[in-house]
Amino acid sequence: MDSVMNQTERQTSSVMPMFIVGTLFFIFGFVTWLNGSLIPFLQIACELTHMEAYLVTMAFYISYTVMALPMSVILRRTGYRKGMMLGLLIMALGSLIFIPAAEARMFSVFLVALFVLGTGLTILQTASNPYIVHIGPHETAAVRISIMGLMNKGAGIVAPLVFTAFILSDMSQFTEAHLATLDPAHKLAELEALSSRLVMPYMIMAGMLLVLAALVHFSPLPEIETEKNEAEGETSSIRQHPNLILGVIALFFYVGVEVIAGDTIGLFGKEMGVTNFGQLTSYTMAFMVSAYIVGMFVIPRWIKQETALVISAVLGLILSVMVMVGSGESYAVWNAMFAWTGVPAIPNVVLFVALLGFANALVWPAIWPMALAGLGSLTSTGSALLIMAISGGAIFPFLYGAIADVSGNSQSAYWIMIPCYLFILFYALKGHKLKSWGR
Repeated sequence: MDSVMNQTERQTSSVMPMFIVGTLFFIFGFVTWLNGSLIPFLQIACELTHMEAYLVTMAFYISYTVMALPMSVILRRTGYRKGMMLGLLIMALGSLIFIPAAEARMFSVFLVALFVLGTGLTILQTASNPYIVHIGPHETAAVRISIMGLMNKGAGIVAPLVFTAFILSDMSQFTEAHLATLDPAHKLAELEALSSRLVMPYMIMAGMLLVLAALVHFSPLPEIETEKNEAEGETSSIRQHPNLILGVIALFFYVGVEVIAGDTIGLFGKEMGVTNFGQLTSYTMAFMVSAYIVGMFVIPRWIKQETALVISAVLGLILSVMVMVGSGESYAVWNAMFAWTGVPAIPNVVLFVALLGFANALVWPAIWPMALAGLGSLTSTGSALLIMAISGGAIFPFLYGAIADVSGNSQSAYWIMIPCYLFILFYALKGHKLKSWGR
């Protein structure tokens, strides 16, 4: 009887922490998937090439690799709750740096702001992911993680819509054709006016982050014990687990294709003549959310997570090919499948990029348990390596932009996703089963 009461009390006591941490997941989902709309905006405002525009993702995601270990050291000293508050404060600082960047229309300062935002998110993710596991019963941890994932991807639907409503409204005077007709002085004035649109939204975002930091500080969030440092000898043996090493590589490729699908679609749609190009990341995120919900019902009830990963990789390969050969003028697929939604239609080729969100959704939750299987006391080190694999989001969109610039064809540049999905398929079929490098 007492054990039942204790379990009930524990579930009740986790409701408020779940709400607060869920809000954090929404916030860093919102900030992360805002990049998809920010890339085409900054390309216009700062007159950037493809490759330069994708430095947005480079600056943002590379912070996960550069700052992951320093932030973990800070986290061990501050604890999880104070670490979350610190992450929010750093994100607020990054938002404030957007203000002088927008006023001066300096792309380099925008990149600094994005790096600082990514740094805040690094410590926030490092603190909140294990926190959500420990604040409730172990047997329901997967449910809590799934809820947090839905909050994160749901924010990816909202962010581009908000950005479009407040920033990208009335963009007709900023088309390349119109700007080309202006003399240098008038063109500069137009672009400065466009850049200044970012000032108020990011000022509001900074204020909201500061309020949330105060909420975390004064909230009843319980502190949880941080794990002890692993022995040096144990850490060095991490290389003896091929399922982890290959899992890190697979996750590196996965985050690369996930960010390509979410963050390049806006600029690609703009080139394909889509008028609501600033909202296109929402399409990708909507498909991700739908796949996430499907996965919650079918895994492991009807299909194993290994099977889900195989399906995801194969679907990613098929859609990658369809993106490269699809039509930028036909709307037939959208009209046949999604006209009933009333959502603005997009060309087939752009829709195929958005559908990659459906293919990608189940990869992250499938790779993690496979990669960490059998690690024992090395689990926290393995988790840190997997977090660092998020840097794939920095590398692959930038490479995509470079290929698009060199080839002059952004559609064919999507071939870069094919080797990524092939490695994920290898990991799903064989890589995660390897117990040693010899077999």
